[in-house]
Amino acid sequence: MPITATRGWPANVLLAVVFNLLILQSILTLPVIAGVTYSRLRQEIFRWVGVVAGLGLWVPVALGTWPGGAFRGVEMVLLSLFFLATSIRLVRLLARVPRVNVQVMAGAAAGYLHLGLTGGVLATATQVLVPGSFSLGAAASNQLMLDRLTYFSFVTIAGVGYGDVLPANAVGERFVILLSVASTLYVALLVGLLLGRFIASEEVEMLEDDALGLEQVDQSGPP
Repeated sequence: MPITATRGWPANVLLAVVFNLLILQSILTLPVIAGVTYSRLRQEIFRWVGVVAGLGLWVPVALGTWPGGAFRGVEMVLLSLFFLATSIRLVRLLARVPRVNVQVMAGAAAGYLHLGLTGGVLATATQVLVPGSFSLGAAASNQLMLDRLTYFSFVTIAGVGYGDVLPANAVGERFVILLSVASTLYVALLVGLLLGRFIASEEVEMLEDDALGLEQVDQSGPP
């Protein structure tokens, strides 16, 4: 992230590689809940939005800078839609797991990080479509907008609030409200649900071990 925050060709290449890996991972590793979450058509739309958004990140690499016009706005909207859909799919998947293990808990932690990245992409799209939604602070001239607003997203969901990046109009303020509520609900509801299921799973395993031990004692007979 410190390297991608700088301007120039190496930063654009690294940014494209990182986000394309995230897109590829989201497409390959998130299964479809048949008949519940996504139909086949929605799955194909999800994949193609990710592919087009990933390829669009290589355009500034080829040109040396972001092209003018509406390209950047369209690219940020596509990235926002893809990462928002990925976050929703991940949350719904985690909420449906019958038993919680270490891998599921790691997925919940990854979901929190993904929420911060999604917030940064959405904030960047908001800033591109509605210029002046955020006051980016003194470091804005030397830092890419996406990295600056990703930092702002993580500061917001963590409730730290350094005050160096601020919402500058009603659009930015409403975005902060939505992101704060989403992060609070994620931690309070989903993580609490998974922890409860994890504790229940541990108790079930302890009962099964006790029952197995008693069965082995009964089979061995009296000494």
